[in-house]
Amino acid sequence: MTLKSICRVKGQEENTLHGLGFVVGLKGTGDGGDFLPTIRALEKAMRVMGEPLGSDGLKELKDAKNVALVSVTATVPAAGARQGDKVDCIVSSVGTAKSLEGGRLFLTPLIGPDRNNPRIFAFAQGPITLDDSGMGTTGRIYRGCQLESDFYNPFVKDGKITLVLDRNYADFQVAQDIAELINSQLSFDSQGQTLAKAINQVNVEVEIPNHYRQDPVLFVSMVLALPMLQPQTGARVVVNERAGSIVFGGDVEIGPVAITHKNIVIEAGAPPEGQQFVALDSEDAARPKLKGLVDALNAVQVPTKDIIEIIKGLHRNGKLYGQLIIE
Repeated sequence: MTLKSICRVKGQEENTLHGLGFVVGLKGTGDGGDFLPTIRALEKAMRVMGEPLGSDGLKELKDAKNVALVSVTATVPAAGARQGDKVDCIVSSVGTAKSLEGGRLFLTPLIGPDRNNPRIFAFAQGPITLDDSGMGTTGRIYRGCQLESDFYNPFVKDGKITLVLDRNYADFQVAQDIAELINSQLSFDSQGQTLAKAINQVNVEVEIPNHYRQDPVLFVSMVLALPMLQPQTGARVVVNERAGSIVFGGDVEIGPVAITHKNIVIEAGAPPEGQQFVALDSEDAARPKLKGLVDALNAVQVPTKDIIEIIKGLHRNGKLYGQLIIE
């Protein structure tokens, strides 16, 4: 595998644009005249469009049941987007609307993720397609958000890039191995200078050599293309209770333990002196493996649900020598 398989360059991540607008054209399922935030938003839009309310003010909109106040979000891809590009946007009711079916989003500005310096990057509008939740208050507008300016994600800061390990590979040893790999493989380009340094278990900081400062893309492509052996992450057990699946490596060990489950009794680990029982792992009874335990449980047809409960019990008892991840 190469480095690009297990990490990314900081700055190359998805960003969310967001805004607050309203949906029109509903069939009497909107927020209604009693929900003042919607009425105020509608009044402001009418004023901007050159149609201000009369002397009765907001009372004129008391029967506006075809309008709903909504939150609008759109995701810009990790690679960024150019002016004129269109992406999908999600629309969700924030008021008392019963359904957004048949509605159309009124032109809504979307601002970027920097709250300290809000800036409009896109406008969203268009007909809403409801999702499959059956609630009727959330939907999607396909290609309904159009970028009004380029959205770039800078990846170079102070002449350095930062590699961010995928969460499944985040480990101090893996980060250090990546730093050493870069320093050894690209030393001919650095004139003996140390380029990479592991900051923590997630981030590896890499300095761009002087002769690549004007072409950082070439340097990044060289770094991400470096071949790497299988990362040595810590032992892990991943359990998906809904799917009934258990995924673990063959190196996951368990401590000496006796397990009683319903009418089954299983002992694992080296037997005390003078006591005999069959070890789960015949290769090394003093270091039993989780695989041996699971194989033994499967052999007597213990349901997967019960096996998961046993593994969770091992973890709570401190006898599971690995990280337990429940999905």
